[in-house]
Amino acid sequence: MRAGVALVRLTLTGFRNYAALTWRPEGRVAVFYGPNGSGKTNLLEAVSLLVPGRGLRGARLADLARRGGSGWAVAGRLSTPQGDVDIGTGTPPEGPADRRVFRLDGAAPRSQAEIAGRVSAVWLTPQMDRLFQEGAAGRRRFLDRLVYALEPGHARAVAAHDTAMAQRNRLLAEGGADAAWLAGLEDAMARHAVAATAARAALVQRLNAAPQEAAAGTFPAARLSLCCPIAARLAGEPALAVEDWLRAALAAGRAADARAGSAALGAHRADMGLADAASGLAAALASTGQQKALLIGVVLGHAALLAEARGFAPLLLLDEPAVHLDPDRRRALFDALRALPAQVLLTGTDRETFLPLRGMAEALRTGGDALARDPEFPPAPG
Repeated sequence: MRAGVALVRLTLTGFRNYAALTWRPEGRVAVFYGPNGSGKTNLLEAVSLLVPGRGLRGARLADLARRGGSGWAVAGRLSTPQGDVDIGTGTPPEGPADRRVFRLDGAAPRSQAEIAGRVSAVWLTPQMDRLFQEGAAGRRRFLDRLVYALEPGHARAVAAHDTAMAQRNRLLAEGGADAAWLAGLEDAMARHAVAATAARAALVQRLNAAPQEAAAGTFPAARLSLCCPIAARLAGEPALAVEDWLRAALAAGRAADARAGSAALGAHRADMGLADAASGLAAALASTGQQKALLIGVVLGHAALLAEARGFAPLLLLDEPAVHLDPDRRRALFDALRALPAQVLLTGTDRETFLPLRGMAEALRTGGDALARDPEFPPAPG
Protein backbone atom coordinates (compact mmCIF):
# COMPACT_ATOMS: atom_id res chain seq x y z
CA MET A 1 0.00 0.00 0.00
CA ARG A 2 1.41 3.42 -0.89
CA ALA A 3 1.74 6.38 1.45
CA GLY A 4 -1.53 8.16 1.85
CA VAL A 5 -3.57 11.05 3.10
CA ALA A 6 -2.71 12.28 6.59
CA LEU A 7 -4.61 14.62 8.87
CA VAL A 8 -2.32 17.44 10.04
CA ARG A 9 -4.82 19.54 11.98
CA LEU A 10 -8.48 19.15 12.97
CA THR A 11 -10.58 22.07 14.22
CA LEU A 12 -14.11 21.73 15.58
CA THR A 13 -16.52 24.55 16.34
CA GLY A 14 -19.89 23.90 17.94
CA PHE A 15 -19.74 20.26 16.83
CA ARG A 16 -21.49 17.62 18.95
CA ASN A 17 -20.04 17.85 22.48
CA TYR A 18 -17.13 20.09 21.43
CA ALA A 19 -17.57 23.85 21.76
CA ALA A 20 -14.10 24.48 20.33
CA LEU A 21 -11.23 22.06 19.78
CA THR A 22 -8.02 21.99 17.79
CA TRP A 23 -6.03 18.77 17.57
CA ARG A 24 -2.74 18.20 15.77
CA PRO A 25 -1.90 14.50 15.37
CA GLU A 26 1.63 13.57 16.40
CA GLY A 27 1.91 10.21 14.67
CA ARG A 28 0.48 7.86 12.09
CA VAL A 29 -1.80 6.08 14.58
CA ALA A 30 -3.97 7.76 17.20
CA VAL A 31 -6.13 6.12 19.85
CA PHE A 32 -9.03 7.89 21.57
CA TYR A 33 -10.19 6.20 24.75
CA GLY A 34 -12.65 7.12 27.45
CA PRO A 35 -16.09 6.30 28.84
CA ASN A 36 -19.20 6.12 26.68
CA GLY A 37 -20.51 9.54 25.77
CA SER A 38 -17.16 11.30 26.18
CA GLY A 39 -16.81 12.24 22.50
CA LYS A 40 -14.64 9.49 20.99
CA THR A 41 -16.88 8.68 18.05
CA ASN A 42 -17.64 12.38 17.55
CA LEU A 43 -13.98 12.93 16.61
CA LEU A 44 -14.03 10.17 14.01
CA GLU A 45 -17.35 11.45 12.70
CA ALA A 46 -15.89 14.92 12.31
CA VAL A 47 -13.01 13.56 10.22
CA SER A 48 -15.42 11.48 8.12
CA LEU A 49 -17.36 14.64 7.26
CA LEU A 50 -14.29 16.08 5.54
CA VAL A 51 -15.00 13.71 2.64
CA PRO A 52 -18.25 13.77 0.64
CA GLY A 53 -21.28 12.06 2.13
CA ARG A 54 -23.12 12.08 5.43
CA GLY A 55 -20.28 10.79 7.55
CA LEU A 56 -19.84 7.55 9.43
CA ARG A 57 -23.08 7.95 11.38
CA GLY A 58 -25.20 9.17 8.46
CA ALA A 59 -26.63 11.73 10.88
CA ARG A 60 -29.11 14.49 10.19
CA LEU A 61 -27.53 17.94 9.96
CA ALA A 62 -29.64 19.12 12.88
CA ASP A 63 -27.99 16.51 15.11
CA LEU A 64 -24.43 17.69 14.42
CA ALA A 65 -24.61 21.02 16.24
CA ARG A 66 -23.67 21.29 19.90
CA ARG A 67 -26.70 21.16 22.18
CA GLY A 68 -28.19 24.62 22.35
CA GLY A 69 -26.21 25.78 19.33
CA SER A 70 -27.48 26.61 15.86
CA GLY A 71 -24.44 26.01 13.68
CA TRP A 72 -21.34 23.83 13.47
CA ALA A 73 -18.09 23.64 11.56
CA VAL A 74 -15.36 21.07 10.97
CA ALA A 75 -12.08 22.05 9.32
CA GLY A 76 -9.07 19.95 8.52
CA ARG A 77 -5.65 20.42 6.99
CA LEU A 78 -4.50 17.26 5.29
CA SER A 79 -1.24 16.22 3.72
CA THR A 80 -1.76 14.51 0.37
CA PRO A 81 0.51 13.31 -2.44
CA GLN A 82 -0.51 16.50 -4.32
CA GLY A 83 0.39 18.76 -1.39
CA ASP A 84 -1.43 20.11 1.65
CA VAL A 85 -5.14 20.82 1.32
CA ASP A 86 -7.57 22.64 3.58
CA ILE A 87 -11.12 21.28 3.73
CA GLY A 88 -13.97 22.73 5.72
CA THR A 89 -17.62 21.84 6.08
CA GLY A 90 -20.55 22.92 8.20
CA THR A 91 -23.56 25.17 8.25
CA PRO A 92 -23.14 28.46 6.36
CA PRO A 93 -22.43 31.45 8.64
CA GLU A 94 -25.57 33.29 7.55
CA GLY A 95 -27.55 30.34 6.30
CA PRO A 96 -30.07 27.85 7.64
CA ALA A 97 -29.06 25.11 10.08
CA ASP A 98 -30.40 22.44 7.73
CA ARG A 99 -27.92 23.31 4.97
CA ARG A 100 -24.33 22.14 4.71
CA VAL A 101 -21.55 23.70 2.65
CA PHE A 102 -17.98 22.72 1.77
CA ARG A 103 -14.84 24.77 1.34
CA LEU A 104 -11.74 23.56 -0.49
CA ASP A 105 -8.67 25.72 0.11
CA GLY A 106 -10.97 28.54 1.16
CA ALA A 107 -13.25 28.45 -1.89
CA ALA A 108 -16.45 26.62 -2.75
CA PRO A 109 -15.59 23.46 -4.75
CA ARG A 110 -17.18 22.93 -8.14
CA SER A 111 -18.63 19.70 -6.78
CA GLN A 112 -18.04 17.26 -3.95
CA ALA A 113 -16.29 15.03 -6.49
CA GLU A 114 -13.47 17.60 -6.53
CA ILE A 115 -12.91 16.88 -2.83
CA ALA A 116 -13.22 13.13 -3.36
CA GLY A 117 -10.40 13.37 -5.89
CA ARG A 118 -8.06 14.78 -3.24
CA VAL A 119 -8.89 12.80 -0.08
CA SER A 120 -10.67 9.61 0.90
CA ALA A 121 -11.55 7.78 4.09
CA VAL A 122 -12.64 4.27 4.99
CA TRP A 123 -14.36 3.44 8.26
CA LEU A 124 -15.75 0.72 10.44
CA THR A 125 -18.38 1.39 13.14
CA PRO A 126 -20.10 -0.75 15.78
CA GLN A 127 -23.36 -0.38 13.84
CA MET A 128 -21.80 -2.47 11.07
CA ASP A 129 -21.60 -5.37 13.53
CA ARG A 130 -25.34 -5.82 12.95
CA LEU A 131 -25.19 -5.88 9.16
CA PHE A 132 -26.01 -9.58 9.00
CA GLN A 133 -28.80 -9.53 11.56
CA GLU A 134 -30.75 -6.79 9.84
CA GLY A 135 -32.24 -6.16 6.40
CA ALA A 136 -30.55 -5.73 3.05
CA ALA A 137 -30.67 -1.91 3.12
CA GLY A 138 -27.77 -1.60 5.57
CA ARG A 139 -25.60 -4.06 3.64
CA ARG A 140 -26.40 -2.20 0.42
CA ARG A 141 -25.37 1.12 1.98
CA PHE A 142 -22.13 -0.47 3.22
CA LEU A 143 -21.34 -1.76 -0.28
CA ASP A 144 -22.29 1.54 -1.92
CA ARG A 145 -19.93 3.43 0.37
CA LEU A 146 -17.09 1.15 -0.77
CA VAL A 147 -18.05 1.75 -4.40
CA TYR A 148 -18.35 5.49 -3.95
CA ALA A 149 -14.80 5.78 -2.60
CA LEU A 150 -13.54 4.48 -5.96
CA GLU A 151 -16.28 5.81 -8.24
CA PRO A 152 -17.67 9.17 -7.01
CA GLY A 153 -20.29 9.15 -9.79
CA HIS A 154 -21.90 6.06 -8.27
CA ALA A 155 -23.79 8.15 -5.72
CA ARG A 156 -25.42 10.15 -8.52
CA ALA A 157 -26.57 7.00 -10.29
CA VAL A 158 -28.14 5.58 -7.13
CA ALA A 159 -29.81 8.89 -6.28
CA ALA A 160 -31.18 9.31 -9.81
CA HIS A 161 -32.59 5.78 -9.76
CA ASP A 162 -34.26 6.33 -6.39
CA THR A 163 -35.74 9.67 -7.49
CA ALA A 164 -37.27 8.15 -10.63
CA MET A 165 -38.57 5.19 -8.61
CA ALA A 166 -40.21 7.45 -6.03
CA GLN A 167 -41.99 9.39 -8.76
CA ARG A 168 -43.15 6.17 -10.42
CA ASN A 169 -44.40 4.80 -7.08
CA ARG A 170 -46.42 7.95 -6.50
CA LEU A 171 -47.99 7.89 -9.97
CA LEU A 172 -48.89 4.22 -9.65
CA ALA A 173 -50.45 4.82 -6.24
CA GLU A 174 -52.57 7.68 -7.60
CA GLY A 175 -53.73 5.62 -10.60
CA GLY A 176 -54.54 6.75 -14.12
CA ALA A 177 -51.01 7.97 -14.87
CA ASP A 178 -50.06 8.68 -18.47
CA ALA A 179 -48.32 5.64 -19.96
CA ALA A 180 -45.67 7.76 -21.68
CA TRP A 181 -44.81 9.46 -18.39
CA LEU A 182 -44.43 6.11 -16.67
CA ALA A 183 -42.33 4.83 -19.54
CA GLY A 184 -39.97 7.80 -19.19
CA LEU A 185 -39.51 7.14 -15.49
CA GLU A 186 -38.96 3.43 -16.13
CA ASP A 187 -36.34 4.29 -18.73
CA ALA A 188 -34.50 6.42 -16.16
CA MET A 189 -34.78 3.65 -13.57
CA ALA A 190 -33.41 1.07 -15.99
CA ARG A 191 -30.45 3.17 -17.11
CA HIS A 192 -29.39 4.19 -13.62
CA ALA A 193 -30.05 0.76 -12.08
CA VAL A 194 -27.80 -0.93 -14.63
CA ALA A 195 -25.07 1.69 -14.12
CA ALA A 196 -25.23 1.36 -10.32
CA THR A 197 -25.30 -2.44 -10.48
CA ALA A 198 -22.34 -2.55 -12.87
CA ALA A 199 -20.31 -0.38 -10.47
CA ARG A 200 -21.25 -2.59 -7.51
CA ALA A 201 -20.36 -5.76 -9.41
CA ALA A 202 -17.02 -4.33 -10.52
CA LEU A 203 -16.10 -3.44 -6.93
CA VAL A 204 -17.04 -6.91 -5.70
CA GLN A 205 -14.95 -8.51 -8.42
CA ARG A 206 -11.94 -6.31 -7.68
CA LEU A 207 -12.10 -6.91 -3.93
CA ASN A 208 -12.38 -10.67 -4.41
CA ALA A 209 -9.41 -10.64 -6.77
CA ALA A 210 -7.27 -8.51 -4.45
CA PRO A 211 -4.84 -10.23 -2.09
CA GLN A 212 -6.76 -9.46 1.10
CA GLU A 213 -4.39 -11.56 3.16
CA ALA A 214 -1.60 -9.10 2.41
CA ALA A 215 -3.69 -6.20 3.66
CA ALA A 216 -5.31 -7.90 6.63
CA GLY A 217 -2.47 -10.06 7.94
CA THR A 218 -3.90 -13.10 9.67
CA PHE A 219 -7.49 -11.97 9.29
CA PRO A 220 -9.64 -14.43 7.35
CA ALA A 221 -9.95 -13.52 3.71
CA ALA A 222 -13.52 -12.63 2.85
CA ARG A 223 -15.45 -13.23 -0.34
CA LEU A 224 -18.19 -10.82 -1.32
CA SER A 225 -21.13 -11.44 -3.59
CA LEU A 226 -23.83 -9.26 -5.12
CA CYS A 227 -27.29 -10.79 -4.81
CA CYS A 228 -29.30 -9.09 -7.52
CA PRO A 229 -31.15 -10.25 -10.67
CA ILE A 230 -29.73 -7.28 -12.57
CA ALA A 231 -26.19 -8.32 -11.66
CA ALA A 232 -26.96 -11.89 -12.69
CA ARG A 233 -28.03 -10.70 -16.13
CA LEU A 234 -25.06 -8.36 -16.49
CA ALA A 235 -22.76 -11.34 -15.95
CA GLY A 236 -23.86 -12.79 -19.28
CA GLU A 237 -25.47 -10.00 -21.32
CA PRO A 238 -24.49 -6.53 -22.59
CA ALA A 239 -25.62 -3.58 -20.48
CA LEU A 240 -27.97 -2.27 -23.18
CA ALA A 241 -29.74 -5.63 -23.36
CA VAL A 242 -30.15 -5.65 -19.59
CA GLU A 243 -31.61 -2.13 -19.73
CA ASP A 244 -34.14 -3.31 -22.34
CA TRP A 245 -35.09 -6.27 -20.17
CA LEU A 246 -35.53 -4.12 -17.08
CA ARG A 247 -37.63 -1.52 -18.88
CA ALA A 248 -39.93 -4.26 -20.19
CA ALA A 249 -40.16 -5.92 -16.78
CA LEU A 250 -41.03 -2.64 -15.06
CA ALA A 251 -43.75 -1.91 -17.62
CA ALA A 252 -45.21 -5.41 -17.24
CA GLY A 253 -45.13 -5.15 -13.45
CA ARG A 254 -46.98 -1.86 -13.03
CA ALA A 255 -50.14 -3.39 -11.60
CA ALA A 256 -48.28 -5.57 -9.11
CA ASP A 257 -46.00 -2.71 -8.12
CA ALA A 258 -49.02 -0.45 -7.57
CA ARG A 259 -50.50 -3.01 -5.17
CA ALA A 260 -47.17 -3.48 -3.37
CA GLY A 261 -46.35 0.22 -3.23
CA SER A 262 -42.85 -0.29 -4.61
CA ALA A 263 -40.99 -1.68 -7.59
CA ALA A 264 -40.18 -5.39 -7.49
CA LEU A 265 -37.06 -4.80 -9.60
CA GLY A 266 -34.40 -2.14 -9.42
CA ALA A 267 -31.12 -1.09 -7.83
CA HIS A 268 -32.92 -0.89 -4.47
CA ARG A 269 -33.38 -4.67 -4.35
CA ALA A 270 -29.69 -5.59 -4.29
CA ASP A 271 -28.11 -7.31 -1.32
CA MET A 272 -24.49 -7.96 -0.38
CA GLY A 273 -23.30 -11.40 0.63
CA LEU A 274 -20.13 -12.05 2.62
CA ALA A 275 -18.45 -15.34 3.43
CA ASP A 276 -15.15 -16.71 4.68
CA ALA A 277 -13.14 -17.36 1.53
CA ALA A 278 -11.45 -20.48 2.90
CA SER A 279 -14.37 -22.29 4.53
CA GLY A 280 -17.27 -20.78 2.60
CA LEU A 281 -19.07 -20.04 5.88
CA ALA A 282 -21.59 -17.28 5.26
CA ALA A 283 -21.31 -14.26 7.55
CA ALA A 284 -24.98 -14.61 8.44
CA LEU A 285 -24.18 -18.01 10.01
CA ALA A 286 -20.92 -16.97 11.65
CA SER A 287 -20.34 -15.84 15.22
CA THR A 288 -20.27 -12.14 16.06
CA GLY A 289 -16.48 -12.28 16.37
CA GLN A 290 -16.11 -14.00 13.00
CA GLN A 291 -18.39 -11.43 11.38
CA LYS A 292 -16.34 -8.59 12.86
CA ALA A 293 -13.10 -10.13 11.61
CA LEU A 294 -14.55 -10.55 8.12
CA LEU A 295 -15.68 -6.92 8.04
CA ILE A 296 -12.27 -5.72 9.21
CA GLY A 297 -10.67 -7.80 6.46
CA VAL A 298 -12.96 -6.19 3.87
CA VAL A 299 -12.22 -2.67 5.14
CA LEU A 300 -8.46 -3.23 5.14
CA GLY A 301 -8.64 -4.89 1.72
CA HIS A 302 -10.67 -1.96 0.41
CA ALA A 303 -8.09 0.48 1.74
CA ALA A 304 -5.37 -1.44 -0.14
CA LEU A 305 -7.49 -1.41 -3.29
CA LEU A 306 -8.03 2.34 -2.98
CA ALA A 307 -4.30 2.90 -2.58
CA GLU A 308 -3.56 0.86 -5.68
CA ALA A 309 -6.29 2.46 -7.79
CA ARG A 310 -5.83 6.07 -6.70
CA GLY A 311 -2.17 6.18 -5.79
CA PHE A 312 -2.59 7.01 -2.11
CA ALA A 313 -3.90 5.25 0.98
CA PRO A 314 -7.09 6.59 2.57
CA LEU A 315 -7.62 7.62 6.16
CA LEU A 316 -8.74 4.66 8.27
CA LEU A 317 -11.36 5.42 10.94
CA LEU A 318 -11.99 2.43 13.19
CA ASP A 319 -14.65 2.98 15.85
CA GLU A 320 -14.46 0.32 18.59
CA PRO A 321 -12.66 -2.15 16.28
CA ALA A 322 -11.51 -4.48 19.09
CA VAL A 323 -15.03 -5.22 20.35
CA HIS A 324 -16.00 -8.90 19.75
CA LEU A 325 -12.46 -9.85 18.71
CA ASP A 326 -10.69 -12.60 20.60
CA PRO A 327 -7.07 -11.95 21.74
CA ASP A 328 -5.52 -13.57 18.66
CA ARG A 329 -7.56 -11.51 16.21
CA ARG A 330 -6.97 -8.37 18.26
CA ARG A 331 -3.23 -8.94 17.93
CA ALA A 332 -3.72 -9.59 14.22
CA LEU A 333 -5.52 -6.27 13.86
CA PHE A 334 -2.71 -4.37 15.54
CA ASP A 335 -0.14 -6.20 13.43
CA ALA A 336 -2.06 -5.23 10.29
CA LEU A 337 -2.12 -1.59 11.38
CA ARG A 338 1.66 -1.66 11.90
CA ALA A 339 2.08 -2.81 8.31
CA LEU A 340 -0.10 -0.10 6.81
CA PRO A 341 1.27 3.30 5.80
CA ALA A 342 -2.23 4.75 6.15
CA GLN A 343 -3.06 7.11 9.00
CA VAL A 344 -5.36 5.30 11.45
CA LEU A 345 -7.68 6.70 14.12
CA LEU A 346 -9.13 4.19 16.61
CA THR A 347 -11.51 4.41 19.55
CA GLY A 348 -12.21 2.25 22.58
CA THR A 349 -13.46 2.51 26.13
CA ASP A 350 -10.56 0.69 27.78
CA ARG A 351 -7.04 2.05 27.69
CA GLU A 352 -5.59 -1.41 28.36
CA THR A 353 -6.92 -2.67 25.03
CA PHE A 354 -4.40 -0.52 23.21
CA LEU A 355 -1.31 -1.10 25.33
CA PRO A 356 0.24 -3.27 22.57
CA LEU A 357 0.33 -0.10 20.43
CA ARG A 358 2.67 1.77 22.77
CA GLY A 359 5.64 3.06 20.84
CA MET A 360 3.55 3.21 17.68
CA ALA A 361 0.45 5.23 18.58
CA GLU A 362 -0.35 8.36 20.49
CA ALA A 363 -3.25 7.95 22.91
CA LEU A 364 -5.66 10.63 24.08
CA ARG A 365 -8.33 10.44 26.75
CA THR A 366 -11.63 12.06 25.84
CA GLY A 367 -13.99 13.87 28.17
CA GLY A 368 -14.84 17.34 29.41
CA ASP A 369 -14.92 18.83 25.90
CA ALA A 370 -11.17 18.28 25.60
CA LEU A 371 -8.39 15.79 24.84
CA ALA A 372 -5.73 14.75 27.36
CA ARG A 373 -2.56 13.15 26.01
CA ASP A 374 -1.45 9.93 27.66
CA PRO A 375 2.29 10.25 28.44
CA GLU A 376 2.74 6.46 28.37
CA PHE A 377 1.96 6.45 24.63
CA PRO A 378 4.74 8.43 22.98
CA PRO A 379 3.87 8.46 19.27
CA ALA A 380 6.23 7.04 16.71
CA PRO A 381 7.20 9.34 13.83
CA GLY A 382 4.55 9.40 11.08
